[in-house]
Parts: sequence; C-alpha cells; structure tokens
Amino acid sequence: MTHWVLHVDMDQFLVAVELLRRPELVGLPVVVGGRGDPTERAVVSTASYEARAHGVRSGLALKLAKRRCPEAVFLPVDFPVYEAASAQVMATLRATPGAVVEVLGWDEAFVGIEADDPVVAARSIQAAVLAATGLHCSVGIGDTLVRAKIATDFGKPQGTFVLTRDNWMEVMGHRPTTALWGVGNKIGARLQVIGIRTVADLAAADEEALVAAFGRASGTHLGRLGRGGGRSRPDDTPWVARAHGRETTYQADLVTADEVRSALAELAGRVVVDVRKEDRAVQRVHLKVRFAPFFTFTKVRKLKEPTYDVEVITQTAYDLFLALDDQRPVRLLGVRGEMVEPEGGY
Repeated sequence: MTHWVLHVDMDQFLVAVELLRRPELVGLPVVVGGRGDPTERAVVSTASYEARAHGVRSGLALKLAKRRCPEAVFLPVDFPVYEAASAQVMATLRATPGAVVEVLGWDEAFVGIEADDPVVAARSIQAAVLAATGLHCSVGIGDTLVRAKIATDFGKPQGTFVLTRDNWMEVMGHRPTTALWGVGNKIGARLQVIGIRTVADLAAADEEALVAAFGRASGTHLGRLGRGGGRSRPDDTPWVARAHGRETTYQADLVTADEVRSALAELAGRVVVDVRKEDRAVQRVHLKVRFAPFFTFTKVRKLKEPTYDVEVITQTAYDLFLALDDQRPVRLLGVRGEMVEPEGGY
C-alpha cells in the first residue's frame, strides 16, 4: 500500500452546523458573523454557498454583506456549538484505522493513511463524518501536505480531488502564484516584480534569486511551494499555544484615553484567564489598534519578568498605545499575551 495525505475540509462549516439546528434555512443565503446583526460592526465568519454567489465571503463587513445580499439570513456566532461539532469531527477522523491526524483548525485537518486506492479511503471518511455529525466535507488527496491542501478546492463541495507530482504542473502550472497555499496578494505582487507570475514560473525559478528577494528561509520555502513539495506525512503531535489574545471591535469608537485604558484592562483580564489555564505566565505583550476609519497598527514589548498581573499587562498595553501618539478615534483594540515556553520547549 502507498502512503497518502488527505486534507479533510468541512463544507461551509459554521453555516452547516447552524442548518442542522435550523433546517428551514437550507437553500437560503445564510451568513454567520458577530451577533447576527448586520447593522453592527462585525465581519462574516462563514457564508453559505448561496450567499457566496452574491459576493459574500469570510472577513467581509456584515454591512457590506447585507448590501450585496439583502435577502440573506444573518445568524450570530455560537462558539460552544461549533467547538463541540469540531471535536466530533476530529474524533471521527482519529477513529480511521491507521490514521495520523494533524488538526489545522475547527474545520480542517490532514489525515495520513496507507491505502491502495486513496479515493475509496477519502469517500469512506466522508461517509463516516456524515454519519457521525450530519455534516459534509471535501477531501483533497495528495502525496504532500501542500498538494492535498490545494487539491481540496478542486473537490468542493462534498467531493474529492487528487493532486500529485504526476499532475501538479498540468493542474497548477498555468495558475497565478496566489493560487498556492500561503501566497497572498502581497507576496504575489513581490514575485511579479522579479518576473514570476505563474506556479510554473515559481517552480523553475533560480533559488538564489528567490533568496535574494525574500531571504533564505522564505525564498527556499517559496521555491519548494512552487513545486508542490514539503512534508509528506502529517504530524499528530499535540499543538501547544504560544500566546492567547483577545480583541474587540467597538460599536461606538473610543475617543478618550480613559475609555481606551478601561477597554485594555477588560481585554487583559480575559487574556490572563486564558493563560492561567496554560499555567505559563505572560512574557511579551502585543497590542493591536485599529483607528477609525480603518488604520491598523501592532506593537509588542517584552516584560521585565513573566507575570499574570492584569495591571502590569494593562499598563504595558496602554504604554504601547500612548507611544503611537495618535489622536484618532479607536475602532478596535486587541491584547495578546505571549507566554513563556513550556518545559522542554515547543
């Protein structure tokens, strides 16, 4: 038997979970985000395929989603329900005989298997997930994690697709570099500057030219990505958090220093609750600020010594805010506590 990597990706996950609770909404454009109120400041977490047909996508402001699809049904995010559904999905994947499961998030995971026919194995997993949860998934099949991940989009929804070294160039070669996992518009634009526009261009690029433009680690990674290379086996080592963060988009802008400091204290308190569960103190404080209308800045500062002290974390975040010396109203604040490494490191 041959080793294969399957990338299991739940179809419209948050929406699909909601439809199990609200079957009367099946076939309608549904948007999950924020508190489910498109008049508030919040973004789309997931949109149904019917809503996506109107240009609604994850990360879009709910107000814009409402303009693009006035007939859409808006639902609030319900984290505990999604976490429970995700746990059920991952348990089903781990129950696959001989599978090694590397979880990527709530709704996706890599599954390493040995199989003569990976498509049959993929369909068996789809059936098992559907039977256990009532949810559909798509499965990308590859000989590396990169190829399996990219293959999934060609199989959506509810399908499978095989992408290996044998058909990589045929399927991907003519596509823009932004079709690759992890290559966004900014990296794609930088690649274009040095004459690399397609996946085939990137696969054939001189490594030293990439290193000169992006640095040793990133340049080497990009060249390998263009060839669809990388790890061929998932890693089921439990994930260990490096930090915990909280952020809030405010329905009314914060306009005074006292309002900002009070908001930072609330966020810092929630961060400390999270890091205490890890039993690892905060050693660096990260601040995220979005000024109206949409100017975002991040700052970080290492503490003199690790701490769980909410006041120390609050004051550090506030000092970082003051250092920005920006008088514009504040639309969003985020505080992130980077923790000390666990014993033995990561």
